[in-house]
Amino acid sequence: MTKNEIASLAMEKGKGILRLAPVWVPRTFCRPGKRIKLHPNDYYMYGAERGAIDERWLSSTTPADNGPGTLEDEGLSYVIVGDGRGESGKVGGSGKGGGSGKGLRVLLKEAVDELKGEIIGDGLWKKHGRWAMYSKFFDNLGPLPHHIHHSEEHANLVGMHGKPEMYFFPAQMNNHPGEFAYTFFGLNPGVTKAQLRRALEDFTKGDNGILELARAYKLAVDTGWDVPTGVLHAPGSLCTYEPQYSSDVFAMYQSVLFGEHVVPGELLWKNCPPEKVGDFDYLVEMVDWDVNTDPDFVANRFMQPVPINAGGAGEQGYLDEWICYKSPFASAKRLTVAPGRKAVVTDAAAYGVIVLQGHGRMGAWDVETPTLIRFGELTLDEFFVSECAARAGVEIENRSPVEPLVMLKHFSDNPDLKL
Repeated sequence: MTKNEIASLAMEKGKGILRLAPVWVPRTFCRPGKRIKLHPNDYYMYGAERGAIDERWLSSTTPADNGPGTLEDEGLSYVIVGDGRGESGKVGGSGKGGGSGKGLRVLLKEAVDELKGEIIGDGLWKKHGRWAMYSKFFDNLGPLPHHIHHSEEHANLVGMHGKPEMYFFPAQMNNHPGEFAYTFFGLNPGVTKAQLRRALEDFTKGDNGILELARAYKLAVDTGWDVPTGVLHAPGSLCTYEPQYSSDVFAMYQSVLFGEHVVPGELLWKNCPPEKVGDFDYLVEMVDWDVNTDPDFVANRFMQPVPINAGGAGEQGYLDEWICYKSPFASAKRLTVAPGRKAVVTDAAAYGVIVLQGHGRMGAWDVETPTLIRFGELTLDEFFVSECAARAGVEIENRSPVEPLVMLKHFSDNPDLKL
Protein backbone atom coordinates (compact mmCIF):
# COMPACT_ATOMS: atom_id res chain seq x y z
CA MET A 1 0.00 0.00 0.00
CA THR A 2 1.13 3.56 -0.68
CA LYS A 3 1.42 6.18 2.04
CA ASN A 4 -1.65 7.91 0.63
CA GLU A 5 -3.67 4.69 0.78
CA ILE A 6 -2.60 3.98 4.35
CA ALA A 7 -3.38 7.53 5.48
CA SER A 8 -6.78 7.38 3.76
CA LEU A 9 -7.54 4.01 5.35
CA ALA A 10 -6.63 5.40 8.78
CA MET A 11 -8.98 8.35 8.28
CA GLU A 12 -11.76 6.01 7.14
CA LYS A 13 -11.39 3.53 10.01
CA GLY A 14 -11.10 6.26 12.63
CA LYS A 15 -13.92 8.36 11.12
CA GLY A 16 -11.61 11.35 10.93
CA ILE A 17 -9.73 10.59 14.17
CA LEU A 18 -6.24 9.09 13.90
CA ARG A 19 -4.67 6.88 16.55
CA LEU A 20 -1.04 7.73 17.37
CA ALA A 21 1.77 5.65 18.86
CA PRO A 22 3.79 7.01 21.82
CA VAL A 23 6.96 8.92 20.92
CA TRP A 24 9.84 8.79 23.43
CA VAL A 25 12.73 11.26 23.19
CA PRO A 26 16.04 11.10 25.12
CA ARG A 27 18.22 14.07 26.08
CA THR A 28 21.89 13.72 27.00
CA PHE A 29 21.78 16.68 29.41
CA CYS A 30 18.65 15.62 31.34
CA ARG A 31 17.71 13.23 34.15
CA PRO A 32 14.27 11.59 34.01
CA GLY A 33 11.61 12.47 36.58
CA LYS A 34 9.85 9.15 35.78
CA ARG A 35 6.31 10.56 35.73
CA ILE A 36 5.43 9.89 32.07
CA LYS A 37 4.31 6.28 32.72
CA LEU A 38 7.25 4.66 30.91
CA HIS A 39 8.36 1.38 32.51
CA PRO A 40 11.22 2.00 35.02
CA ASN A 41 13.49 -0.41 33.10
CA ASP A 42 13.03 1.42 29.78
CA TYR A 43 14.42 4.90 30.37
CA TYR A 44 17.76 4.09 28.69
CA MET A 45 16.40 2.19 25.68
CA TYR A 46 18.44 4.39 23.32
CA GLY A 47 21.66 3.50 25.16
CA ALA A 48 23.40 5.29 28.01
CA GLU A 49 25.42 7.43 25.59
CA ARG A 50 22.17 8.99 24.28
CA GLY A 51 20.94 9.86 27.76
CA ALA A 52 17.69 8.94 29.47
CA ILE A 53 14.19 9.41 28.10
CA ASP A 54 12.61 12.39 29.81
CA GLU A 55 10.21 13.57 27.10
CA ARG A 56 7.16 12.17 25.35
CA TRP A 57 6.31 14.08 22.17
CA LEU A 58 2.68 14.41 21.10
CA SER A 59 1.19 14.88 17.60
CA SER A 60 4.67 15.56 16.28
CA THR A 61 5.75 16.07 12.68
CA THR A 62 8.97 17.68 13.98
CA PRO A 63 12.19 15.61 14.10
CA ALA A 64 14.19 15.81 17.33
CA ASP A 65 17.50 17.67 17.04
CA ASN A 66 19.61 15.46 19.30
CA GLY A 67 22.99 15.58 17.56
CA PRO A 68 25.08 12.50 16.65
CA GLY A 69 23.20 9.22 16.92
CA THR A 70 19.76 10.74 16.39
CA LEU A 71 17.48 8.24 14.61
CA GLU A 72 15.81 9.20 11.36
CA ASP A 73 12.33 9.14 12.90
CA GLU A 74 13.24 10.38 16.38
CA GLY A 75 10.53 12.70 17.66
CA LEU A 76 8.04 11.83 14.88
CA SER A 77 4.55 10.48 15.57
CA TYR A 78 3.22 7.40 13.78
CA VAL A 79 -0.41 6.89 12.80
CA ILE A 80 -1.59 3.35 13.62
CA VAL A 81 -4.30 1.89 11.40
CA GLY A 82 -6.99 -0.16 13.12
CA ASP A 83 -6.17 -1.82 16.42
CA GLY A 84 -2.44 -2.05 15.59
CA ARG A 85 -2.43 -5.86 15.65
CA GLY A 86 -2.44 -8.43 12.91
CA GLU A 87 -1.78 -5.99 10.06
CA SER A 88 1.36 -5.69 7.97
CA GLY A 89 3.00 -3.14 5.72
CA LYS A 90 5.29 -0.84 7.71
CA VAL A 91 5.80 2.49 6.02
CA GLY A 92 8.32 5.23 6.73
CA GLY A 93 11.15 5.39 9.25
CA SER A 94 12.72 2.77 11.45
CA GLY A 95 10.15 2.81 14.22
CA LYS A 96 13.02 2.91 16.71
CA GLY A 97 12.28 6.48 17.69
CA GLY A 98 9.47 5.40 19.97
CA GLY A 99 6.98 5.01 17.14
CA SER A 100 7.22 1.25 17.12
CA GLY A 101 4.40 -1.23 17.46
CA LYS A 102 2.86 -3.90 15.25
CA GLY A 103 0.61 -3.31 12.30
CA LEU A 104 0.01 -0.97 9.41
CA ARG A 105 1.26 2.55 10.04
CA VAL A 106 2.49 5.78 8.49
CA LEU A 107 4.20 8.84 9.91
CA LEU A 108 1.78 11.62 10.86
CA LYS A 109 4.03 13.91 8.82
CA GLU A 110 3.61 11.68 5.76
CA ALA A 111 -0.16 11.43 6.29
CA VAL A 112 -0.44 15.22 6.42
CA ASP A 113 1.81 15.62 3.39
CA GLU A 114 -0.41 13.20 1.46
CA LEU A 115 -3.89 14.28 2.54
CA LYS A 116 -3.13 17.93 3.34
CA GLY A 117 -6.30 19.86 4.21
CA GLU A 118 -8.33 16.68 4.57
CA ILE A 119 -6.51 16.17 7.87
CA ILE A 120 -5.45 19.59 9.15
CA GLY A 121 -7.88 21.80 7.22
CA ASP A 122 -7.37 23.80 4.05
CA GLY A 123 -6.63 27.01 5.96
CA LEU A 124 -3.75 25.52 7.94
CA TRP A 125 -2.37 23.72 4.90
CA LYS A 126 -2.40 26.88 2.78
CA LYS A 127 -0.79 28.92 5.58
CA HIS A 128 1.91 26.49 6.78
CA GLY A 129 2.06 23.61 4.29
CA ARG A 130 2.44 21.27 7.30
CA TRP A 131 1.18 20.59 10.83
CA ALA A 132 3.06 23.49 12.44
CA MET A 133 3.06 22.58 16.13
CA TYR A 134 3.56 19.70 18.53
CA SER A 135 3.27 19.24 22.25
CA LYS A 136 5.26 17.20 24.73
CA PHE A 137 5.53 16.04 28.29
CA PHE A 138 8.83 17.35 29.64
CA ASP A 139 9.73 15.22 32.66
CA ASN A 140 13.05 16.18 34.24
CA LEU A 141 14.09 15.39 37.81
CA GLY A 142 15.83 18.73 38.24
CA PRO A 143 15.75 22.17 36.60
CA LEU A 144 17.08 22.92 33.13
CA PRO A 145 19.68 25.62 32.40
CA HIS A 146 18.58 29.18 31.74
CA HIS A 147 18.22 28.94 27.98
CA ILE A 148 16.66 30.55 24.96
CA HIS A 149 14.64 29.52 21.91
CA HIS A 150 15.58 31.52 18.87
CA SER A 151 13.24 33.96 17.15
CA GLU A 152 12.11 33.18 13.62
CA GLU A 153 14.74 35.63 12.34
CA HIS A 154 17.64 34.01 14.19
CA ALA A 155 16.44 30.43 13.63
CA ASN A 156 16.14 31.05 9.89
CA LEU A 157 19.89 31.72 9.79
CA VAL A 158 20.47 28.01 10.44
CA GLY A 159 17.55 26.77 8.33
CA MET A 160 15.14 26.33 11.25
CA HIS A 161 12.04 27.98 12.69
CA GLY A 162 11.60 29.91 15.90
CA LYS A 163 10.12 28.10 18.87
CA PRO A 164 7.53 29.90 20.99
CA GLU A 165 6.15 27.55 23.63
CA MET A 166 3.76 27.36 26.55
CA TYR A 167 3.68 25.41 29.80
CA PHE A 168 0.94 23.70 31.78
CA PHE A 169 1.53 21.49 34.84
CA PRO A 170 -1.17 18.78 35.00
CA ALA A 171 -1.94 17.45 38.46
CA GLN A 172 -2.29 13.95 36.97
CA MET A 173 1.38 13.99 35.88
CA ASN A 174 2.86 15.40 39.08
CA ASN A 175 2.75 12.82 41.85
CA HIS A 176 6.03 14.36 43.02
CA PRO A 177 7.52 17.82 42.33
CA GLY A 178 11.07 16.76 41.50
CA GLU A 179 14.09 18.50 42.97
CA PHE A 180 13.35 22.15 42.21
CA ALA A 181 9.77 23.16 41.37
CA TYR A 182 10.66 26.76 40.54
CA THR A 183 11.24 28.27 37.09
CA PHE A 184 13.46 31.27 36.38
CA PHE A 185 12.01 33.55 33.70
CA GLY A 186 13.72 36.42 31.90
CA LEU A 187 16.02 38.90 33.62
CA ASN A 188 15.47 41.29 36.49
CA PRO A 189 14.36 44.78 35.44
CA GLY A 190 17.47 46.95 35.45
CA VAL A 191 19.86 44.23 34.32
CA THR A 192 22.11 45.55 31.56
CA LYS A 193 23.29 43.93 28.36
CA ALA A 194 26.85 44.31 29.61
CA GLN A 195 26.00 42.20 32.69
CA LEU A 196 24.49 39.48 30.54
CA ARG A 197 27.46 39.52 28.14
CA ARG A 198 29.86 39.14 31.06
CA ALA A 199 27.94 36.09 32.31
CA LEU A 200 28.10 34.50 28.86
CA GLU A 201 31.84 35.18 28.60
CA ASP A 202 32.27 33.31 31.92
CA PHE A 203 30.40 30.20 30.68
CA THR A 204 33.50 27.96 30.56
CA LYS A 205 34.98 29.25 33.83
CA GLY A 206 32.50 27.54 36.16
CA ASP A 207 29.14 28.83 37.37
CA ASN A 208 28.60 31.90 35.22
CA GLY A 209 26.09 33.36 37.69
CA ILE A 210 23.35 34.09 35.16
CA LEU A 211 20.62 33.10 37.62
CA GLU A 212 21.75 35.99 39.82
CA LEU A 213 20.38 38.23 37.07
CA ALA A 214 16.94 36.58 37.06
CA ARG A 215 14.13 35.67 39.40
CA ALA A 216 12.39 32.36 40.10
CA TYR A 217 8.66 31.69 40.36
CA LYS A 218 7.19 28.81 42.36
CA LEU A 219 5.26 26.49 40.07
CA ALA A 220 1.69 25.45 40.84
CA VAL A 221 -0.10 22.45 39.34
CA ASP A 222 -2.91 23.12 36.87
CA THR A 223 -1.53 26.54 35.92
CA GLY A 224 0.76 27.59 33.08
CA TRP A 225 3.05 30.15 31.44
CA ASP A 226 3.53 31.67 28.00
CA VAL A 227 7.17 31.69 26.82
CA PRO A 228 7.73 33.64 23.57
CA THR A 229 10.91 33.28 21.51
CA GLY A 230 13.89 35.23 22.79
CA VAL A 231 12.89 34.78 26.45
CA LEU A 232 15.40 33.21 28.82
CA HIS A 233 13.89 30.49 30.99
CA ALA A 234 15.19 27.77 33.31
CA PRO A 235 12.27 25.31 33.58
CA GLY A 236 11.65 23.80 36.99
CA SER A 237 11.14 20.16 37.86
CA LEU A 238 7.36 19.76 37.57
CA CYS A 239 6.31 17.45 34.75
CA THR A 240 5.24 19.91 32.08
CA TYR A 241 2.82 19.77 29.17
CA GLU A 242 4.30 22.01 26.46
CA PRO A 243 2.36 23.06 23.35
CA GLN A 244 4.81 24.78 20.98
CA TYR A 245 5.59 25.76 17.42
CA SER A 246 7.15 22.93 15.43
CA SER A 247 10.86 23.46 15.95
CA ASP A 248 13.59 22.06 18.20
CA VAL A 249 15.96 25.03 18.33
CA PHE A 250 17.71 26.29 21.50
CA ALA A 251 20.91 27.55 23.12
CA MET A 252 21.93 27.11 26.78
CA TYR A 253 23.07 30.28 28.60
CA GLN A 254 23.70 28.76 32.06
CA SER A 255 26.88 26.76 32.71
CA VAL A 256 26.34 25.00 36.07
CA LEU A 257 23.00 23.68 37.28
CA PHE A 258 21.40 22.94 40.62
CA GLY A 259 23.32 19.99 42.10
CA GLU A 260 26.54 21.06 40.34
CA HIS A 261 25.61 19.49 37.02
CA VAL A 262 27.78 21.02 34.29
CA VAL A 263 26.38 22.09 30.91
CA PRO A 264 28.66 21.30 27.91
CA GLY A 265 30.18 24.43 26.40
CA GLU A 266 29.04 23.59 22.88
CA LEU A 267 25.41 24.03 23.94
CA LEU A 268 26.02 27.77 24.43
CA TRP A 269 26.53 27.98 20.66
CA LYS A 270 23.88 25.45 19.62
CA ASN A 271 21.96 26.47 16.48
CA CYS A 272 24.36 29.38 15.99
CA PRO A 273 25.60 30.23 12.45
CA PRO A 274 29.23 29.08 12.10
CA GLU A 275 30.44 32.62 11.49
CA LYS A 276 28.81 33.79 14.76
CA VAL A 277 30.39 31.17 17.04
CA GLY A 278 32.48 33.09 19.57
CA ASP A 279 30.48 36.30 19.06
CA PHE A 280 28.98 37.08 22.48
CA ASP A 281 27.26 40.18 21.14
CA TYR A 282 25.26 37.89 18.85
CA LEU A 283 24.08 35.85 21.86
CA VAL A 284 22.96 39.05 23.59
CA GLU A 285 21.23 40.17 20.38
CA MET A 286 19.06 37.00 20.41
CA VAL A 287 17.49 38.10 23.72
CA ASP A 288 14.17 39.96 23.46
CA TRP A 289 15.12 42.61 25.98
CA ASP A 290 11.70 44.19 26.51
CA VAL A 291 9.96 40.90 27.30
CA ASN A 292 12.83 39.54 29.43
CA THR A 293 12.93 42.62 31.67
CA ASP A 294 9.16 43.27 31.69
CA PRO A 295 8.19 44.35 35.26
CA ASP A 296 4.71 42.93 34.55
CA PHE A 297 6.02 39.56 33.39
CA VAL A 298 3.61 37.60 35.63
CA ALA A 299 0.53 39.54 34.54
CA ASN A 300 1.50 39.18 30.89
CA ARG A 301 2.72 35.56 30.85
CA PHE A 302 1.04 33.57 33.67
CA MET A 303 -2.05 31.53 32.72
CA GLN A 304 -4.84 29.99 34.80
CA PRO A 305 -7.57 27.82 33.21
CA VAL A 306 -10.42 29.80 31.62
CA PRO A 307 -13.80 27.97 31.33
CA ILE A 308 -15.39 28.00 27.86
CA ASN A 309 -18.81 26.39 28.28
CA ALA A 310 -21.25 27.94 30.70
CA GLY A 311 -22.44 25.60 33.42
CA GLY A 312 -19.52 23.23 33.06
CA ALA A 313 -19.37 19.62 34.19
CA GLY A 314 -22.16 19.91 36.75
CA GLU A 315 -24.85 21.15 34.33
CA GLN A 316 -23.74 19.98 30.88
CA GLY A 317 -21.75 16.94 31.92
CA TYR A 318 -18.45 18.33 30.71
CA LEU A 319 -16.11 21.27 31.21
CA ASP A 320 -14.01 22.68 28.37
CA GLU A 321 -11.26 25.13 29.39
CA TRP A 322 -8.51 27.11 27.73
CA ILE A 323 -5.24 26.33 29.51
CA CYS A 324 -2.70 27.77 27.03
CA TYR A 325 -4.07 30.84 25.28
CA LYS A 326 -1.60 33.74 25.09
CA SER A 327 0.27 32.76 21.92
CA PRO A 328 -0.90 33.00 18.29
CA PHE A 329 1.34 30.05 17.32
CA ALA A 330 -0.19 27.24 19.41
CA SER A 331 -2.82 26.77 22.10
CA ALA A 332 -4.38 24.10 24.30
CA LYS A 333 -7.58 23.15 26.07
CA ARG A 334 -8.43 20.77 28.91
CA LEU A 335 -11.63 18.77 28.55
CA THR A 336 -13.21 17.06 31.57
CA VAL A 337 -16.22 14.76 31.14
CA ALA A 338 -18.10 13.90 34.33
CA PRO A 339 -18.52 10.23 35.41
CA GLY A 340 -21.15 8.38 33.41
CA ARG A 341 -21.82 11.33 31.09
CA LYS A 342 -21.56 11.94 27.34
CA ALA A 343 -20.73 15.14 25.49
CA VAL A 344 -20.49 16.22 21.87
CA VAL A 345 -17.64 18.73 21.67
CA THR A 346 -16.95 20.87 18.61
CA ASP A 347 -13.79 22.77 17.76
CA ALA A 348 -12.96 25.06 14.85
CA ALA A 349 -9.59 23.45 14.07
CA ALA A 350 -7.71 20.16 14.00
CA TYR A 351 -5.97 19.10 17.20
CA GLY A 352 -3.91 16.44 18.90
CA VAL A 353 -5.24 14.90 22.10
CA ILE A 354 -3.71 13.06 25.06
CA VAL A 355 -5.87 11.34 27.69
CA LEU A 356 -4.72 12.10 31.25
CA GLN A 357 -7.28 10.34 33.42
CA GLY A 358 -10.08 7.80 33.14
CA HIS A 359 -11.45 5.67 30.32
CA GLY A 360 -14.30 5.73 27.84
CA ARG A 361 -14.90 6.41 24.16
CA MET A 362 -14.00 9.20 21.75
CA GLY A 363 -15.75 8.91 18.41
CA ALA A 364 -14.95 5.48 16.98
CA TRP A 365 -12.17 4.82 19.52
CA ASP A 366 -12.01 3.33 22.97
CA VAL A 367 -9.75 5.55 25.08
CA GLU A 368 -7.97 4.89 28.35
CA THR A 369 -5.15 6.16 30.51
CA PRO A 370 -2.33 3.60 30.76
CA THR A 371 -0.78 2.90 34.13
CA LEU A 372 2.55 1.70 32.71
CA ILE A 373 3.92 1.69 29.14
CA ARG A 374 6.74 -0.47 27.81
CA PHE A 375 8.99 1.15 25.23
CA GLY A 376 7.58 0.27 21.79
CA GLU A 377 4.13 -0.70 23.05
CA LEU A 378 0.98 0.89 21.72
CA THR A 379 -1.56 2.74 23.86
CA LEU A 380 -5.09 4.11 23.57
CA ASP A 381 -4.34 7.52 25.05
CA GLU A 382 -3.14 9.59 22.08
CA PHE A 383 -5.04 10.67 18.96
CA PHE A 384 -5.22 13.32 16.26
CA VAL A 385 -8.61 14.81 15.39
CA SER A 386 -8.92 16.08 11.82
CA GLU A 387 -10.52 19.45 11.16
CA CYS A 388 -13.61 17.89 9.59
CA ALA A 389 -14.20 15.68 12.65
CA ALA A 390 -13.53 18.58 15.04
CA ARG A 391 -16.01 20.86 13.28
CA ALA A 392 -18.66 18.14 13.04
CA GLY A 393 -18.34 17.44 16.76
CA VAL A 394 -16.72 14.53 18.57
CA GLU A 395 -18.87 12.45 20.91
CA ILE A 396 -16.99 11.62 24.08
CA GLU A 397 -18.33 9.18 26.66
CA ASN A 398 -17.00 8.64 30.17
CA ARG A 399 -17.62 4.98 31.00
CA SER A 400 -16.55 5.24 34.62
CA PRO A 401 -19.25 5.73 37.26
CA VAL A 402 -16.83 7.45 39.65
CA GLU A 403 -13.80 8.96 37.86
CA PRO A 404 -13.70 11.97 35.51
CA LEU A 405 -12.37 11.52 31.97
CA VAL A 406 -9.72 14.21 31.41
CA MET A 407 -7.87 14.99 28.19
CA LEU A 408 -5.66 17.78 26.85
CA LYS A 409 -6.11 19.10 23.31
CA HIS A 410 -3.31 20.94 21.47
CA PHE A 411 -3.94 23.19 18.47
CA SER A 412 -1.99 25.08 15.85
CA ASP A 413 -3.89 28.21 14.68
CA ASN A 414 -7.39 28.10 16.16
CA PRO A 415 -10.01 30.68 15.11
CA ASP A 416 -11.86 30.09 18.39
CA LEU A 417 -8.95 31.65 20.31
CA LYS A 418 -9.44 35.36 20.85
CA LEU A 419 -6.10 36.84 21.86
